[in-house]
Amino acid sequence: MRYDERPLLIYWELTRACDLACRHCRAEAIPWRDPRELSTAEGFALLERLTAFGDPLPHLVLTGGDPLKRPDLFDLIRHARSLGFTVALTPSGTYALTEAVIARLKEEGIWMLALSLDGSDAARHDGLRGVPGSFEQTVRAAQWSAAVGLPFQINTLVCAETLPDLPAIAERVAALGARRWSLFFLIPVGRGRLLREISPEESERLMHWLLDLAPHVPFEIKTTEAHHYRRVVLQREGRHAPASARRGFGVRDGNGVLFISHIGEIYPAGFLPLALGNVRQDDPVAIYRTHPMFQALRDPDALKGKCGRCPFRVVCGGSRARAYAVTGDPLESDPLCPYQP
Repeated sequence: MRYDERPLLIYWELTRACDLACRHCRAEAIPWRDPRELSTAEGFALLERLTAFGDPLPHLVLTGGDPLKRPDLFDLIRHARSLGFTVALTPSGTYALTEAVIARLKEEGIWMLALSLDGSDAARHDGLRGVPGSFEQTVRAAQWSAAVGLPFQINTLVCAETLPDLPAIAERVAALGARRWSLFFLIPVGRGRLLREISPEESERLMHWLLDLAPHVPFEIKTTEAHHYRRVVLQREGRHAPASARRGFGVRDGNGVLFISHIGEIYPAGFLPLALGNVRQDDPVAIYRTHPMFQALRDPDALKGKCGRCPFRVVCGGSRARAYAVTGDPLESDPLCPYQP
């Protein structure tokens, strides 16, 4: 599927402020807010400009840092909802995420909450998140969300350290009642440079394990920055691939994805930190539609190396963020995929 006119997902990094100190943080989050953040008025203007993408409007994901660090968070949510956006939120697992906050998020019409769980127990999760108590707070937040009927997904980092724990995490995800399990495959950016990616061979085995797991769990499975899961799905299932997997076909950095940083920079994705404009001076709709880099990222025939020769390049296309992090060229091959076309 092509996303020339509008993205499927817009991520807006409201702030980089966060009370956690995660070892893999893309944003290299800090305890305090950046004075250069978009103001409330600038945020309102941005949301209004983004409606120019037209119907159907992209899904809007408010992320960070920790969005709860913005005192105007509920004003921004309310304005986005009034404009017709479907809004999701990715709060941090801190004591700011209270039962009352979750109830209010439900009242304000949040479509989905994304909670991060990087270990099956407190020692594993808190060891990655850098703050004791984060695991228990995240579990409580999931339980409160379930109690008020606010759908939530669980995000889990995939790296060498978390790989052996994934089966136990999957059991946690099922027990908590998550709607989706989204596995974020490590990109060596930000503080994530200090962790180790899994190998291509390990990633391939993991893809097959996830596909075997999918029919037996009550949640959908999604991979982020591991687009070759779609190849494995097609190779094994063909036209019988489950709808939950097919929905992501074609979506990748810059193709169906737009990211806006806390200071207004326009990126193809959060893990692909190529600033192609700034909403303070540039039109994000025009940048997405017409910037040469966005257009190249949307063209599977512009890909290089084995990704450019791959028969699955339209539905997969590889991680452009990983290609950029490893080679400096976002159009090069994704080094995590072992497939040889």
